[in-house]
Amino acid sequence: AAAPKGQFTHVKSKIVKMKLAALALLAGSASAYQVTPTMTFSLGKFGKKAPAKAKVISGSSPSADAWANAGPSTALPFATAPATLDGSMLGDVGFDPLGFSTVPVGAWFKGFDGREGTLGDLTWYREAELIHGRIAQLAVVGFLAPGLFGTLPGNEWTGVDAYSKTNPLEAFSAVPGLAILQIFLFMTYLEVRRINIIKEEGENYTPGDLRIGQGEGRWNPFGLEYSPEAYEEKQLQELKHCRLAMIGIFGLWAQAQASGVGAIEQLSAGLTAPDYYAKAGYFLPEGI
Repeated sequence: AAAPKGQFTHVKSKIVKMKLAALALLAGSASAYQVTPTMTFSLGKFGKKAPAKAKVISGSSPSADAWANAGPSTALPFATAPATLDGSMLGDVGFDPLGFSTVPVGAWFKGFDGREGTLGDLTWYREAELIHGRIAQLAVVGFLAPGLFGTLPGNEWTGVDAYSKTNPLEAFSAVPGLAILQIFLFMTYLEVRRINIIKEEGENYTPGDLRIGQGEGRWNPFGLEYSPEAYEEKQLQELKHCRLAMIGIFGLWAQAQASGVGAIEQLSAGLTAPDYYAKAGYFLPEGI
């Protein structure tokens, strides 16, 4: 039998309402994936995402600008050097594979006001290079001198063998604590003096200048008087020696750590005649 007309209309009305509800759900689901101006973060493969935030477009960073204008490197012909290394500074050969020169550093030479830094100001990096290089040069001498010239004599108070170690790694723990304290206090004095000079001269400070050597008002015990060209050459020589010493001291430390003896002791063992040669004698015919 045919269904009554009113019942058919009622069923049709329910179907329409169900379709409208389904459309509403679909619309709500779609709106959940729309990009809204909020931050987005990820919790991994199965993590949830917060609504994405619209990106604010700004200018490129100073580091990006320096690499965008990079040029060929003299030290590494197969690589490029950032634009901050333009060759204007003494000793600049374009060696900066990690881009340290593109990172702004503290305004240390401007009265210690703020740490916003100034891109392209390599003064602070050159200061650090010279100070570390000078320490490395002294360390190289300290590693080699005991094996070449002998050690300091000990006594009953310090210990007879307190200074007899030629391996610097062993010597550091063998010498009296007061000897280490003397070195520490002297280094502290030099650092305080250096910082005071930096604060006094500000932006006019020359990297590595301890007011020693030629020039008015400086301590010049050797009476050095170089021409400007010769003085610049001496500065370049010091810089190269600093770089070589920083590499060399690492090698000396690794050698002492691995062998347990000083560098001179290890090298001299390879330059002496072995016992079997001394016993065999000179076996070649006379006159040859």
